[in-house]
Amino acid sequence: MAAYDPYHPGSRAVQDHVGVREFADHVGRSIGQGIRPVAAAFLELQPMLVLGAADRTGRVWASLLTGAPGFVRATGPRQISVAGGVREGDPLADTLAAGTPAASSAGVPVGEATGVPVGTIALDPRTRRRMRLNGRARPTPRGFAVEADQVFSNCPKYLQKRDHYEEVPRRAAGAARRSGQLHPEQRKFVEAADTFFLATVHGHGADASHRGGNPGFVRADSPSELSWRDYPGNSMFLTLGNLAADPRAGLLLLDWVTGTTLQLTGTARTDFEPDGGRTVIFTVTEVVETPGASPLRWSAPEYSPANPPLP
Repeated sequence: MAAYDPYHPGSRAVQDHVGVREFADHVGRSIGQGIRPVAAAFLELQPMLVLGAADRTGRVWASLLTGAPGFVRATGPRQISVAGGVREGDPLADTLAAGTPAASSAGVPVGEATGVPVGTIALDPRTRRRMRLNGRARPTPRGFAVEADQVFSNCPKYLQKRDHYEEVPRRAAGAARRSGQLHPEQRKFVEAADTFFLATVHGHGADASHRGGNPGFVRADSPSELSWRDYPGNSMFLTLGNLAADPRAGLLLLDWVTGTTLQLTGTARTDFEPDGGRTVIFTVTEVVETPGASPLRWSAPEYSPANPPLP
């Protein structure tokens, strides 16, 4: 039986470009297909989950899901179940309810798909821990379940600590504001962020990852373009590898106090610089801003000591 390889050609191409293939092979041994007891226990403590996928038209989005701890839990050695699903009106709601992807999102016809390729990330600001699980989602009577293809944890680098949260009584999501580009206040929202989530896809799956830094680390260079430095990480290059194979991407930014979310879909590319630095350029094609999308109010952040100073 061939050894399990967690990387596809896009990730391998970026690893080779940067010169880290050997180290990536070492780190990649942490990626498995099963959910260990410690990971299952971690999931059951979380009040939120971020999910990334392509919608029925092929656009890629990152969406926020919230619930009482236990709304996400392991229900098998390779399966998690999510109660409630995504919020009604979310760009991914119809896709997850149908349980089949757009034909272009997985390289197979819709009728032959065995679920929606999704990436998920559970991030706990209280402990600065995060866990990623990628696989295929199918609807269930209570929400949806994900059969895992990849399960792994990341180090706490660039993750801001927030000591506690409270659920705001009677906070409900407001009407979504949709547009084709960022309005001035939304550009300020972006540039005040210390965290965002990034959804990407490849020929056989999807991924959701985290990016963090001091406020200003992501720039809204114009109403239709964002950019950020790609800080050194675990050298797996799952996200940049996906973008090398398929430029579609989705961003999720969250106001940790008011619960407002900003979801962006578009395309992204990576600029590799002569000094070894990397910058990701994201081109916006659609914006969805939802006031009060999260019922959680988090405490003020303690910025990660790993955050590089801004230029």
